[in-house]
Amino acid sequence: MTEKRSEIFVGAIVLAVAAAFLVYLISSTGLGVTGDRYSLSASFRSAEGVSAGTDVRLAGVKIGSVTEVSLDPTTFRAVTEISLAESVQIPDDSAVIVASEGLLGGSFIEIIPGGSPFNLEEGGEIIDTQSSVSLINLLLKFVAGGE
Repeated sequence: MTEKRSEIFVGAIVLAVAAAFLVYLISSTGLGVTGDRYSLSASFRSAEGVSAGTDVRLAGVKIGSVTEVSLDPTTFRAVTEISLAESVQIPDDSAVIVASEGLLGGSFIEIIPGGSPFNLEEGGEIIDTQSSVSLINLLLKFVAGGE
């Protein structure tokens, strides 16, 4: 009888850890419904390191996440769809940058707000974009001593 109780106890702990991991996964990737949101798009020459679930930050604070990254076959640019919290309204002259957290860190999208009194609407596009910088290309240029 004692063996069955210990097996049930261990099974309950395993299920609790699995449930906690699932909650963490949903909250960290932005897959869960977390209030009212709206979507914007931006196209980059290179969106290296950006994928669905990548953080979107403003002043270092996470305000949304990337929901989709696709290739525009006519312009050959990476089109990203981002989902932002409804409470954060972005001016229509804002810029977005693919930034990295450090040499070994991941990438995120940073929004640099503009000064326009008009905000982007649902489904709007951020025009001013700056692509990610490839650290490998920078190192190759440094080693080669070229421009």
